[in-house]
Amino acid sequence: MRISFGPARQAFSDLFTGSHTYVFVPALTLGSFWLGGEAALVGVSLLLPVFFAAASGFSERPNEKQTRQDDFSRPASHEDVCQALETAFSAAPRTGRTPACLIVQLDDFDVLRKRFGLRASEDILCQSNNRVRTVLRDRDIVAQVEKARFVIALAPVQRADLEALLQISGRIQSAIAEPLLIDAATIYLSASIGFCIAGDAPEKTSESLLEAADDALAEARLNANGAIRAYSHEMRNKARFPNVMSDNVECALENGQIQAWFQPQLSTDTGRITGFEALARWCHPERGVISPTDFLPAIENSGLSERLNEVMLFHALTALKSWDEAELNIPSVAVNFSSQELRNPKFVDKIKWELDRFDLAPERLSVEILETVVAGPGDDTVSRNLTTLANLGCGIDLDDFGTGHASILNIRRFAVGRIKIDRSFITHVDKDQSQQRMVSAILSLAERLELETLAEGVETIGEHAMLSQLGCSHVQGFAVARPMSFEDSLPWIERQLAKLSAPPRFGRYIG
Repeated sequence: MRISFGPARQAFSDLFTGSHTYVFVPALTLGSFWLGGEAALVGVSLLLPVFFAAASGFSERPNEKQTRQDDFSRPASHEDVCQALETAFSAAPRTGRTPACLIVQLDDFDVLRKRFGLRASEDILCQSNNRVRTVLRDRDIVAQVEKARFVIALAPVQRADLEALLQISGRIQSAIAEPLLIDAATIYLSASIGFCIAGDAPEKTSESLLEAADDALAEARLNANGAIRAYSHEMRNKARFPNVMSDNVECALENGQIQAWFQPQLSTDTGRITGFEALARWCHPERGVISPTDFLPAIENSGLSERLNEVMLFHALTALKSWDEAELNIPSVAVNFSSQELRNPKFVDKIKWELDRFDLAPERLSVEILETVVAGPGDDTVSRNLTTLANLGCGIDLDDFGTGHASILNIRRFAVGRIKIDRSFITHVDKDQSQQRMVSAILSLAERLELETLAEGVETIGEHAMLSQLGCSHVQGFAVARPMSFEDSLPWIERQLAKLSAPPRFGRYIG
């Protein structure tokens, strides 16, 4: 009969090497000095490390330690996450400890991949994965399940509450937000996070917990980049919204659910409103406001891009006319047009007809085009349409400047009058000198070419102030205002105008 000493050895190790033993070290050293003087104190100081080292040798066998190291170094998979969560659910009645699941999605990763290429994007994912791991415990499992998504199974704890998960999510976002150096360019990332605590999951299974965290992430992504959302039961109906967008999107276009929301653009010199950009939003009766990233693919797949452009132009010019009737001085409104629409030989005639219909001067409309349109193969139809509109007086804005490969020749060829500096160059421009140098170079180029400039994605007052110092003409972003419905734009404009007309206040009020 073979006797196993494994359990006894582990019990001995737990008794003499657990963290609780260190509580008695001060008392032991003090007692040795009191009873035996300095000689006893020296002896205890020398023997204690030897004792702990010997006791810890019983804690685990070498092959167990190696196995644990191998498991840690091996990249985790989706199956590892599911297995860990199932194990935690099974042990919960006995241990009283519950797991939690987080899903982290890097924001705008497709833009980064197009800008820097596949190799650099893989490096970004690797570094992001490592950064996420640094803020978690060894027992937590991180698996990269998609191109820019990480699933985290938090090891069971006695109390996994909302506050604890919010703190963990905040630490993950802070780690990811640290600047990355890729191909001599500084990159700032943000991440949206959705999470679910085991007690809030619809069912006590790993699959249900993962789906709930995914629902929370979907809700977070409906908001601004860098949002955090905890799962609630109301999200289930929204997230289980079936893939019938392609069937419903045409009806949404015709019945007015897809509307233009407006984000203001300000002059950095005067603070006055220099225009608004019209942005598509789907005001769904069940899901609420849906961002364009969620329904634009359905629009494109259904061949409705031109119809969307027509709807957006109509709403934009209607808003412009209404602002005029309210005696609010809004110089212009910018509308994005797809490359398909820009290649339409009758595009200019449609624009002229709409402007005449609303009795608006061409100067009141800015046509926004993506840098990919300018950087792509030469298209005489697009060039002719944009040049004709520019000659009429319409503004031509080049969107997302710096993310593509637009040449100076094409900027001139397509009659661009203003470049919109992409938000990737704007993030942390008030703190990062490399960002400042990059923006300064773009502004110098624009000045030489006699182009106006607008910085998009300005999210802080510090970024706004720095851009003004660097000489950027216009700014747009959350630091100014979030996109708003036409109804909300009226009071916002009035507040902005009142703020500018109010006399400056100096000194202190007494009494």
